[in-house]
Amino acid sequence: MPSPHLRDHSPGRQTATDHTRRLLCGLLVAAVLGGSGCRARSDISRADWNAATVEEIQAWRAKHEADYRREWATIEGLHFLSPGTQTAGSAGTNDVVLTAALPARIGQFDVAGDRVTFRPQPGVPLTINGRPAAEPTVLRDDSRTPTDEIAIDGVTIVLHESGTRQSLRVRDPRGAHAKGFLGFSWFPLDPSYRVTGRFIPDAAPRDVRVVNTFGDVDTYKTEGVVEFTLQGRTLRVRPFTTRPKRFYIVFKDASSGEETYEAARFLYADLRDDGTTVLDFNEAYNPPCSFNPYTTCPIPMPENRLPVKILAGEKKYPVHVDLPAARKNGDG
Repeated sequence: MPSPHLRDHSPGRQTATDHTRRLLCGLLVAAVLGGSGCRARSDISRADWNAATVEEIQAWRAKHEADYRREWATIEGLHFLSPGTQTAGSAGTNDVVLTAALPARIGQFDVAGDRVTFRPQPGVPLTINGRPAAEPTVLRDDSRTPTDEIAIDGVTIVLHESGTRQSLRVRDPRGAHAKGFLGFSWFPLDPSYRVTGRFIPDAAPRDVRVVNTFGDVDTYKTEGVVEFTLQGRTLRVRPFTTRPKRFYIVFKDASSGEETYEAARFLYADLRDDGTTVLDFNEAYNPPCSFNPYTTCPIPMPENRLPVKILAGEKKYPVHVDLPAARKNGDG
């Protein structure tokens, strides 16, 4: 089961004012387009470069940063569950010891195969999906919509699958990881890293098994490869398909571990009706595991390890965050 941060979290497009667009257009005509004028917004799907392209990338980055601060910088723990029954809470006497911001015991989790039942501790003021809960609840994990969310005084807990293992993902917006998050750093926008690729479909869609940073194996759907030219070289990447005509690319390049994050970067792209897709590496971004050790991220397949430096998109996080070892319990 893929990690939920592999769902399409790419921010949607936003529209600025006409004044802003005219201003950007004027600047880019002089600096980039050589006086050819700005094209209509409907042409953005091409791999050209104009004021509206710049505007949309900047809006994308702003929304991405807001989403990641809320969804991933706040993760304060990933606790793997074992088959059978285990208690959970902040007290050290529990089978699963959670963040100190939670009550001494919040209840117990019963694991039977892929089914996890939560039994709340009597008297603990918690909710499930916003409603007071006292009865046992079979939890839906965070790869499903809707996800069942346990909440206690601003701290939330959801069930998360990594490969075949079940875990508890804890978010605390007042926790140490949220407070210590160092933010984002981006390369300047560069039109040379916005390219058109050609989709080459496989004979049939298939599932691929991909190892993640916890040593578990997740499964993704793939339907072919995208071929494109960058820095004078013909390259290919294999995207995952998250929904019809929506590509999700996990890749490394020659900058990985130097200017960019060592493990991988992510990029989304849309398949057009003519079989082409725009790969805009100005929107390549770091996975959550670049700054938070309690997230599970896929390792790029060998065919997605590109032999060129892609100095576009997000730079590496300011400090090194150790990738986690595969653990069965504890702070994972």
